[in-house]
Amino acid sequence: MPTEKCTSCKAPLSEPGWTKFECPKCREVIYRCHKCRHQSVPYECKCGFQGP
Repeated sequence: MPTEKCTSCKAPLSEPGWTKFECPKCREVIYRCHKCRHQSVPYECKCGFQGP
């Protein structure tokens, strides 16, 4: 179980269904919890890139 937190809501990634991927702009790793993914909650990378 990772100790990382969701990039959007900062919740620990404790439930199944979370994901991680690279920012398309800077390649920083973005973490998304199941809830934020399902609800398309916006996220912002450290570089300023924003996504749904």
